[in-house]
Amino acid sequence: MLSGSGIFVLVLLFFAIVVLFSTIKTVPQGYNYTVEKFGRYTRTLTPGLNIIVPFIERVGRKLNMMEQVLDVPTQEVITRDNASVAADGVAFYQVLDAAAAAYEVSGLENAILNLVMTNLRSVMGSMDLDDLLSNRDAISEKILRVVDQAANSWGIKITRIEIKDINPPKNLVDSMARQMMAEREKRAEILEAEGSRNAAILRAEGEKQSQILQAEGKREAAWREAEARERLAEAEATATRVVSEAIAAGDIQAINYFVAQKYTEALAKIAAAPNQRVVLMPLEASSLIGSIAGIAEVARATFGEAGQSVSRTVLRPPASGNRASEPPRERSES
Repeated sequence: MLSGSGIFVLVLLFFAIVVLFSTIKTVPQGYNYTVEKFGRYTRTLTPGLNIIVPFIERVGRKLNMMEQVLDVPTQEVITRDNASVAADGVAFYQVLDAAAAAYEVSGLENAILNLVMTNLRSVMGSMDLDDLLSNRDAISEKILRVVDQAANSWGIKITRIEIKDINPPKNLVDSMARQMMAEREKRAEILEAEGSRNAAILRAEGEKQSQILQAEGKREAAWREAEARERLAEAEATATRVVSEAIAAGDIQAINYFVAQKYTEALAKIAAAPNQRVVLMPLEASSLIGSIAGIAEVARATFGEAGQSVSRTVLRPPASGNRASEPPRERSES
C-alpha cells in the first residue's frame, strides 16, 4: 500500500512526463508545423527538435513541404467550334509558406483542384478543336500561368500542369480521319499535277534550247561554208592569175599542168556519178595532149607569136614513152 506521499510523487512524475512530451516536439524532414498560442498563430517549427511552452502553445497544422501531385478528373469541355471533348490531367504543387497554406485557405488540395479544373475548361473552351489537339504544351502553359498566379497568395507554388488525354467523340474522330484522308489525297494530286507541269516546262525548255543550238550550228556551218567557198574562189583566182602570168611569160608547163588537173578532175566526177550509165571515152595520153593542143591554138590566137611558141611546145611529142601515145600520122601511098 502506498502512502499519500508516494501517490503524490507518482502523480508528480506522471505530470512531469506529460509536460516533457508536450514541451519537446520533433518535426520530420519535409514537414513544417505551425505553433498556436491560445489559438493564434505565432511561429512555424522546422524539421528537427523544437521546444514549445506547454499548456500555452500547441501545434496547429502539420504541412507537407514536399512537391505533391493532384489528379485532375475528366472534364467535359465544349470548344470554340462547338466540339465536345473529354480532357483530364495532373497538377504538381509545393507549399512554400506553411502559415499561409494553413490559414489563408480552407481545404488546400480541394481549392487547387477546383482552380485547375475551372481554368482547364476556360482555356480549352476558347480554342478550336484542331488547335486543342495539336497544342497541349500551350494549353498546359496557359493553365499553369493562371493557376499559379491565383494560388500565390496561398503560399504555394504550382510547378507543373500536364494534360494527359483529350478524347473527342467517336463520330468526330471518324470525321477527322476522313478529312485527313481527303486532305492527303488532295495534296497528292496537287503534287502530281505540279510534277507534270514542271516536267512539261522542262521538256519545252529543253526543246527550245535544242532548236536554238541547232539554229546556231546551222548558222555557223553556213558561215564557215561561205568562208570556205570564198577562200576556194580566191585560191582559184590566184591559180588562174599565176597560170596566165606564166603563159604570158612563155612558160607552157603551167598551162599543161592546169589543163591536165582540170581534165583529171572532170574524169573523176564522171566516174563518181550515181547513175548506172556506161560512159566510153578515150583515156590515152594522146587524147589529153590533143586537148592541150586545142588550148594551145587558142593561146596562139590570143597571144600571137608567143602563142606560136606555145603551140609548138604543146604539139612536140615526148622524147621517150610508149609509141601508142604519139598522135597518128597519115600514110602516103606509093
